[in-house]
Amino acid sequence: MGRALEIARTSGDDVPVGALVIDADGRELAAAANAREATGDPTAHAEILALREAATHHGDGWRLGGCTLVVTLEPCTMCAGAAVLARVDKVVFGAWEPRTGAVGSLWDVVRDRRLNHRPEVVGGVREAECAALMIDFWPGRDREQSVP
Repeated sequence: MGRALEIARTSGDDVPVGALVIDADGRELAAAANAREATGDPTAHAEILALREAATHHGDGWRLGGCTLVVTLEPCTMCAGAAVLARVDKVVFGAWEPRTGAVGSLWDVVRDRRLNHRPEVVGGVREAECAALMIDFWPGRDREQSVP
């Protein structure tokens, strides 16, 4: 999570979220910060960018079996769905996101028994540090227009 926090701090004007994908041996395959503002791409969440890049290095096409997605903020529905579709073994996140979180807060996409793949989930890792990034980011900004 330390590395994800480091990455999140590079987000610039974007919501400070950092994500990385590590393989079963603990090697970092990819890392990314949110880049929606920088790219003008509504899907440029840190998790999506890291999963895309990791898929180019993992060696099993788009399948990321044996991999862990580590992210500073609980993934939204899009990112949680992408983690399921990429077949990651585990999702580890820092701060809970009660407004948009889809890994246990508002929804629980990754553990829906109707899906054919359900990653293990570990939430609240270094939660205070991860939450502090979000708390420090939002003063003076309109959260309604820029939900993570």
